[in-house]
Amino acid sequence: MACFHGDIHRKRMEKDLLELQTLIDAHFEQRKKEEEELICLKERIEHRRAERAEQQRVRAEKERDRQTRLLEEKTRKEEEEAKKRADDDAKKKKVLSNMGAHYGGYLVKAEQRRGKKQTGREMKKKILAERRRPLNIEHLNDEKMREKAKELWEWMHQLESEKFDLMDKLKRQKYEINLLHNRINEHQKFKKAAGKGKVGGRWK
Repeated sequence: MACFHGDIHRKRMEKDLLELQTLIDAHFEQRKKEEEELICLKERIEHRRAERAEQQRVRAEKERDRQTRLLEEKTRKEEEEAKKRADDDAKKKKVLSNMGAHYGGYLVKAEQRRGKKQTGREMKKKILAERRRPLNIEHLNDEKMREKAKELWEWMHQLESEKFDLMDKLKRQKYEINLLHNRINEHQKFKKAAGKGKVGGRWK
């Protein structure tokens, strides 16, 4: 009877040991699998990190190239605008100089040349047509549009300044013409008065 109980006890112990060994093997197998997954995860993370670093490098390089192109384009436009302003200033000075030199003769011969000269409206239309700039904004992006708007605003400001200067000069010229007219009238009145005072070549 004692032998029978001993066999049962031994079999239970063997069964417990077998279950424990099975649990241990399953534990180590799970741990090995988790370590392999962790290694794979680290490798994916490093790969993504390297990809992001490369993408950032490429974006930074493209941004530097874009900024360089914008700076070159801005410099070129500024040089062209400076040259154009210098040419315009030279033309305006030449025109104003010619107007001043020929203004007296123009007043005398204005009636004779009326049939040939352009009217004020025609001259205005011609000047506006020469100064009008085509927009050409269909192909521009947002940043180029902002630059174009800034360029047009600066050009408008320049035109307003030139208009103010010309209006001021026109006022001064009108004032000088009125002074000359007044002097001519006074001189003519003086000559008429002096002529009435003489009879037969003698003063009364």
